[in-house]
Amino acid sequence: MSWKDVEVRNLKVGSYIVVDDEPCKIVEYTTSKPGKHGEAKARIVAIGVFDGQKRSLVYPVKHKVKSPIIDKRKAQVLVVMGDEVQLMDTETYETFELPIPENLRDRIEPGKEVEYWEAMGKRVIMKA
Repeated sequence: MSWKDVEVRNLKVGSYIVVDDEPCKIVEYTTSKPGKHGEAKARIVAIGVFDGQKRSLVYPVKHKVKSPIIDKRKAQVLVVMGDEVQLMDTETYETFELPIPENLRDRIEPGKEVEYWEAMGKRVIMKA
């Protein structure tokens, strides 16, 4: 299990939520007042960490949702192979391959350190 349950009322802009089994970062969060017989609702707009898709949802503020546990780690670049890079984790010495994000293509070189995020069985390079 790589998530925890949180109430919608405890979320805020910049926190993370699982939408359609995809970890997402919240970019907009608004609440409405409760109605005569209803309860307050929260409108959330989130962008996928791994796919960049925008997702919108509405929940009652007492509703529980999943918040992903994101592991931020460092790795050393071993080999650059076209659009992919082979990395070695600096703590566990595990080697693996990841695609290079468009915005980091010119900054990734063999021997440099990068920061990658791991959540719900997926990995992505975030900083170089």
